[in-house]
Amino acid sequence: MSSLFKMSEAAAANGTLPRIPGLGADDEGEGDDELLPAMADDDYSAQLSWQSQSKDNLKVLMENFSPDQYERFEAYRRHALPKLAVKKVIQQITGQQASLPVAQIVAGFAKVFVGEIVEKARQVQARRGETGPLSPDHLREAYRMYQQETGNVGAAKPVRAKKLFVR
Repeated sequence: MSSLFKMSEAAAANGTLPRIPGLGADDEGEGDDELLPAMADDDYSAQLSWQSQSKDNLKVLMENFSPDQYERFEAYRRHALPKLAVKKVIQQITGQQASLPVAQIVAGFAKVFVGEIVEKARQVQARRGETGPLSPDHLREAYRMYQQETGNVGAAKPVRAKKLFVR
């Protein structure tokens, strides 16, 4: 039988309510701090474990790259879209000020999008049996394929834009 159950029986017998640690008026939050380090340590160790697993997975992936794939991956990892330029584009499109964290997030999504388009363009180039740098035609075909696979990119119907080529 647990000690809490024994306390409840005793409290019921003499008509008093049991005192629960951390919830009393005279406790002033004592005992709450005792739980936080254990939770924080658990979260911290889980995060370290996840980071370690991610590093291991990336290492295995990089070991299996071809030299061309490794070179492209390193170029992808080194480069980023300029945050201030992205911030300016966001402000032009929305007509509102964008914070730097928002620009960083949009730049991250844009980088992933560009990476996907480039990979699809490489597939188009290989399928056609061509070599050398990507051409605009490869990129256009990759974008067309991306739209077919994922649907429309962006809003389905522009909210504020003019309709072009409509009578």
